[in-house]
Amino acid sequence: MIKLVNLRFYGGINEIGGNKILLEDNGTKIFLDFGMSFSRRELFFEEFLMPRSANGIGDFLTMNLIPDLPGIYRRDLLEKLGRKPEEPTVQGVVLSHAHADHSNYVSFLHKDIPIYCGETCKYILEAVDEQSQRNIENEVLNFKKRPIYKDEYKNPPIERKFNTFRTCDKIRIDSLEIEPIHTDHSVPGAYGFIIHTTEGAVIYTGDLRMHGAHAHMTDDFINAAKETKPIAMITEGTRINLKKTNESEQKVYTESKKEILKNKKLSIVDFNFKDVDRFTTFYKIAKDLNKKLVISFKHACFLERYHKDPKIKSPSSRDEQILILKPKRLTGTYIDEDYTDRYIKKRLNYPNIIIAEDIAKNPSSYMVVLNFYYFNMLVDLKPNKSAYIHSLSEPFNEEMEISYERMHNWLRFFDIKFVQSHCSGHISGPDLYELIETVKPKKVYPIHTEHPDMFKNLSMRTHIVKEGELYKL
Repeated sequence: MIKLVNLRFYGGINEIGGNKILLEDNGTKIFLDFGMSFSRRELFFEEFLMPRSANGIGDFLTMNLIPDLPGIYRRDLLEKLGRKPEEPTVQGVVLSHAHADHSNYVSFLHKDIPIYCGETCKYILEAVDEQSQRNIENEVLNFKKRPIYKDEYKNPPIERKFNTFRTCDKIRIDSLEIEPIHTDHSVPGAYGFIIHTTEGAVIYTGDLRMHGAHAHMTDDFINAAKETKPIAMITEGTRINLKKTNESEQKVYTESKKEILKNKKLSIVDFNFKDVDRFTTFYKIAKDLNKKLVISFKHACFLERYHKDPKIKSPSSRDEQILILKPKRLTGTYIDEDYTDRYIKKRLNYPNIIIAEDIAKNPSSYMVVLNFYYFNMLVDLKPNKSAYIHSLSEPFNEEMEISYERMHNWLRFFDIKFVQSHCSGHISGPDLYELIETVKPKKVYPIHTEHPDMFKNLSMRTHIVKEGELYKL
């Protein structure tokens, strides 16, 4: 019997994210992630120039945002293009984690292609779905058949087939056995994979790090991967060009607490809602300093899912240390009728709701989690001479730099002190070299990186991948 194991890459090539990796073993085909490429998308589209949902996947195919492959896309989206529907040619998609650059373009896939992901990853996708307005790019869990005619809009969406797992579960997809191992990343429920093929083990790192609060989980993955003597490793390389730093979650805690302690007025912090480690850091600071941590209704969606997972040990959104900030809508009077979003309406009866005007009366008692896109609430919070902890990565493209400068305009206007305090979700160059040399794969395929040439320093054979090219293992 001829053994054939092949790889093709349709995203994550000379870019950060957008991973779409097709692995085939004797006729069994799976995708490892199927994410949105932010860098490709931003070449053509922005906030007020979007891909047209009315054109289905036509804009996405034409602008090379997704690969034109047979047997992977939804029947309704193909018919919209005048194409005949196709039966699935892929037996599954395995998601490493819930970030959009790894998962969002599952939205376009055929309903009968099963999706495999961690239990916590599914919780996060549910939280995103709850507080997002439906559009063609965020129909990961379920989708509405398009075009959506007026009389069909109330029809229930079509649910996808999800299979969830935990660390060390065994996933069987036809001839493949896949072993998920937890890793440490800036979102919980992140996994690397050991894929047992007919030629040997193939390792996929997903996104990971060695300097986070749960580095031991990445150690578990490295040790398990090493034992398999892999024939190949597909690895992220976001920060392959950066030296090791002293960043850590503990450092974020120490630096941020020091700044907040010095400030006698309102404390404002900003971090990614999905990052439960960062939430835990600021929750602990709030408790230590006897301040109420004020979150948004959107943040509550994530917190409630995390609270369902006993391994995460996250507090409920109704915890005594937490308040939920009610935004101004419509009449500006905070009456219940002003709120039409379901995720807000279902929580309006929570006992821990607060409004900006009440915070402004006693600002030193609060720490407010405020995303830049809600900075207009500063007008009501009146935060003059406050402190703002920016616990996110610094801008890395032109569009982000414009928003970053606009953010600083707000801070200067209100005389707010800016403090950068962050811990990256991605492994440093030296740590990544050490990881690969420890696992010792025969071949390395770097993706999710703008610097693939830096992998040529490795002792093992490195393939600088090209889009759509066939790599035989």
